[in-house]
Amino acid sequence: MLVLALMGLIACAEHGADNGDVPPVPENVEGPPPEAEQSDSGLAWIVLSEGEGDRHPRPEDQITVHYSGWQTDGEMFDSSVVRGEPNTFPLGQLIEGWVEGLQLMTEGEKRRFWIPGELAYDKRPDRPDAPKGMLVFDVELIEIHDQSD
Repeated sequence: MLVLALMGLIACAEHGADNGDVPPVPENVEGPPPEAEQSDSGLAWIVLSEGEGDRHPRPEDQITVHYSGWQTDGEMFDSSVVRGEPNTFPLGQLIEGWVEGLQLMTEGEKRRFWIPGELAYDKRPDRPDAPKGMLVFDVELIEIHDQSD
């Protein structure tokens, strides 16, 4: 299951643009702006739009998200938005930056994350084809599927 989740996060966007809706490259793709918040791990973010409620996903939960990911040179390497269909993943099996960042969000919220390479794929010898260095993701948390019940 981990392999499938990671494959979904790293699949190339050009493999199917069902809806033709290609998100523009963020103006601040090269690095977080001064107003971005940052955690001790180096993960940085800005809230693009507020969510609802106060429920946050936990690592044991499944999440449904829409997302687009870019390298800092502006190259998009993956996008559920381009594919026209959100993805559902087990949160705890994703890259560290997603696990940390998504736990800050509530359903309906959209954030932009700047994920340092060490919280993404830089330390993943099992993913030699994955993008390296800082990655930028726009993520919309659509739904939390509680797995503790």
